[in-house]
Amino acid sequence: MNKKNRYIIGIAGGSGSGKTTLIKSLTVRFQPNQVALVSQDNYYKATELQPVDMNGKYNFDLPESLDRKHFFDDMVALSNGSTITKKEYTYNNSSSVSVDVVIEPAPVIIMEGLFIFHYHEICNELDYKVFIEADHATRLARRIKRDGSYRNIEEEMVRYQWQHHVRPSEEKFLEPYRDQCHLVIDNTHSLQSGLDALIELIEEQLVLMNN
Repeated sequence: MNKKNRYIIGIAGGSGSGKTTLIKSLTVRFQPNQVALVSQDNYYKATELQPVDMNGKYNFDLPESLDRKHFFDDMVALSNGSTITKKEYTYNNSSSVSVDVVIEPAPVIIMEGLFIFHYHEICNELDYKVFIEADHATRLARRIKRDGSYRNIEEEMVRYQWQHHVRPSEEKFLEPYRDQCHLVIDNTHSLQSGLDALIELIEEQLVLMNN
């Protein structure tokens, strides 16, 4: 991978920790020619290809739930100066229309998602690692609200997924990497201080790569 004039940041956190809010704040602050964002959400395999649990429920919270190779290959392509195009994932919401997501190469690349530290081929290329967290009750409440409003998922199913899929996956594939991260953001109440630190880091890297 050609990493000259490229700085790759990894942002991971559990469901409802605030990854989307953090990313949206960064996209408002920086231009597309400064920061390129690659979100794990757009790499989910089709529903019929997802693993199922002992009760026959699809489990979207396992490393094999995503197209891992495509995720990595797109990071490499961006690092080498190529534009990538990915179909937006709509979480099987029949009322949503999937659109093409076009990402232009930029000096700073952000890889975002639950498994970016667990996927060793991605983790090994990260220059900076960010872990965003919040207490479990807060995250579950956020997930119930989000999935009910935007993904048409009943609260009973959200709680089932939380107990049987989300938390077991976080404990195994996410939380063991927390202490290896350069920045840990507690978003139980506010992510502002962590956001400010990340903005400062990106601004510094942009200056360095422009000199």
